Amino acid sequence: MDITINSSMLPHDDPEASLAFYRDTLGFEVRLDVGQGTMRWITVGPPNQPDTNVVLYPPSATPGLTDDERRLIAEMMAKGTYAQINLATKDLDATFERVQAGDVEIVQEPTEQPYGVRDCALRDPAGNMVRIQELS
Repeated sequence: MDITINSSMLPHDDPEASLAFYRDTLGFEVRLDVGQGTMRWITVGPPNQPDTNVVLYPPSATPGLTDDERRLIAEMMAKGTYAQINLATKDLDATFERVQAGDVEIVQEPTEQPYGVRDCALRDPAGNMVRIQELS
């Protein structure tokens, strides 16, 4: 079997802020931008990995959600507990310096974790946890 990851989904509540973060701060390229206003689905990804995509989407557009579920999702996003993405880089210190120079919420500076990786953590504009670990 040959299965790959094509797209991962991350919610946004401000498409322009999310676009600026993933494009300008992380250096991802924009592959698709559909919809309008806050109802936009924006596909981004690392320039050197054309088959790996992150789709930034408006979670309130998910079919079948109740008003209570929409409120719960908004609360979890505000706390940063709804979604997460783990990224990797060969030079964590240089990546952290570049990311830190942007308007981002740093959760954790580069740290040796007890489970064997060195990483840092920040939040994107929607509150999603973004962990970046160093490749060895």
